[in-house]
Amino acid sequence: MNEMVSTAQTILQNESNVTFVSGGIAGAVSRTVVSPFERVKILLQVQSTRAPYNNGVFKAISQVYKEENVKGLFRGNGLNCIRVFPYSAVQFVVYDYCKKNIFHVDKNSAVAQLTNVQRLISGALCGGCSIIATYPLDLLKTRLSIQTSNLENLRNSKAANTLKPPGFWQLFSKVYREEGKVFGLFRGIWPTSLGIIPYVALNFTIYEQLREYLPKEEDVNNLKSSLKQNTYMLTIGAISGGVAQTLTYPFDLLRRRFQILTMGNNELGFYYTGIYDALKTIARTEGLRGYYKGLEANLLKVVPSTAVSWLVYEMTCNSIKRL
Repeated sequence: MNEMVSTAQTILQNESNVTFVSGGIAGAVSRTVVSPFERVKILLQVQSTRAPYNNGVFKAISQVYKEENVKGLFRGNGLNCIRVFPYSAVQFVVYDYCKKNIFHVDKNSAVAQLTNVQRLISGALCGGCSIIATYPLDLLKTRLSIQTSNLENLRNSKAANTLKPPGFWQLFSKVYREEGKVFGLFRGIWPTSLGIIPYVALNFTIYEQLREYLPKEEDVNNLKSSLKQNTYMLTIGAISGGVAQTLTYPFDLLRRRFQILTMGNNELGFYYTGIYDALKTIARTEGLRGYYKGLEANLLKVVPSTAVSWLVYEMTCNSIKRL
């Protein structure tokens, strides 16, 4: 037993392992906290203009609850946590790697901080790596989120199955078998990359820049000091996530729509030949507001999610290092 504890401590003493574990825990906790907003955001993004979820975010959450109970609010969250753990962990590890091995910034170096350009580059790299590592899980999570919904243009189609919705492995097998094998599992990765890479880059850049303005951490064992520091972390995490997501949101909407284009017999009504065609079609049929469908729900999800993610990451890192 003592040997196992000693081995675990040795593993966690490796800084990359600390970053990986802390990033993964931060991602899973933060996404679970806001899971109802995540599900409603996806429903708002993929519904038609006459669909039943157009009466506001909280009414939409209430409707999902009435139709599917508590389970409906967290549908797809288990898979999302499985996806988010490596997704978030990879981001923090790659960012830390870029900082230390590409730009040679660490506690012992002459350079104390990355420049904002270096932060953007590092953030873009960690965003791209996290997409490649976890994209099929993101696609399947999106489909699990909408297949039991009451979307008018999905109802009574073979894309929906509210009584016995397929589970993860059934859905994985179906997509792989019927939609081009590996290509089908990565459907929509290009518009996803256009949204996620700048989002992650901006999130890390804004957070790290704001972190420089924080008062220096006082005695962390002092409850008042610790609470104050945690409040600062939550605030700058919320700001960084909110600003980054608002600037890149249209591509998040495209990401979801491309992920469900081939569900059933295209009952959802989206026919895009590419990203440029999608942007033109949305502007023509839905107006400029069409690019921001579900933005309110997304901000209600992203702002607390990013805030919690950064806070949990910082707290977990500190806790593991004190072991």
